[in-house]
Amino acid sequence: METEDAGTGRLGLLLDQFDQAREMAQVRLTGLGDEEYLWEPVPGCWSVRRRGEATTPRAFGPGEWVLDLGAPDIPASEYAEVARQAADGMTVARIADDWSVSVERVEQVLAHTGAPEPDRTPVTTIAWRLAHLHVQFAGGWEWTFGERRQDPKLAVDFTPSAASALDRFWPAVDRWRDSVATVTDEQLDTVGFSQYPYGSAPDDPFVGVLSGTNLEFIHHMAEIAVLRDLWQARPAV
Repeated sequence: METEDAGTGRLGLLLDQFDQAREMAQVRLTGLGDEEYLWEPVPGCWSVRRRGEATTPRAFGPGEWVLDLGAPDIPASEYAEVARQAADGMTVARIADDWSVSVERVEQVLAHTGAPEPDRTPVTTIAWRLAHLHVQFAGGWEWTFGERRQDPKLAVDFTPSAASALDRFWPAVDRWRDSVATVTDEQLDTVGFSQYPYGSAPDDPFVGVLSGTNLEFIHHMAEIAVLRDLWQARPAV
C-alpha cells in the first residue's frame, strides 16, 4: 500500500521538482568542454584556480585547485535574504556570523541607512557555479545525514576538468536526493535536522532547507544554461 499522498505530499512535490530540474540540467550540461567550463566572459570573474594563482582573499579548497571567495560582505542582491533571516527570528549576531561580517554591517543592511555601497556581485564561471553547488550538496549531506564533522569547504577536491567535475558532481547530487527520499514527515518539520554550518539551516525546519536547496540548484543551473548560450554566441576571435 502506498504511503500517504506520496506523489503530492510535501516531500513528494519537492522530490518531483528536484528530479525534473536534475534531468533538465544533465541534458543541458552535455558536451561541456574545459575551455567553456573555465570561460571568463568579463574581467574579474570568480572561478576555480590553482592555489598560487587565486585572486580572491578567501579562496578555499583542500587541494591544488581552490574556489574563489571574496572579502566578507553582504552584496546588495542579498539584502532581502538578510531581512528574511531577521524576520524569521535569527539574531543579528547569528546573521553576522552567517555572512562573516560585523554586527554593525548587518544593522546597516537592515536599516538601509548609511550603508556603504557594496561591491558589485561578481560574475562567476560555469566552473565556479558547479563547484559551489558541489560544496553545498556534499556538505549538506555530511551535516544532515553524515557524521557532521568535515568542513564543507574541505569536502570537494576542485578540478579544472569539466568531465572530472561532472563525474564527481552527479554522485554527490544523487546521494543527497536518495537520502532525502527517506525523510519522515516528522523530520521535515524538525528545526535543525540539518546542521549545515554556512547558512540558516540549523534554525530552519528541514522542509524549508529542502525548498531552499531546490531553488539553489535550479537558479544556478539556469545561470549555467545562460553562460552556455553566451559561449556559443561569443564573437569569433
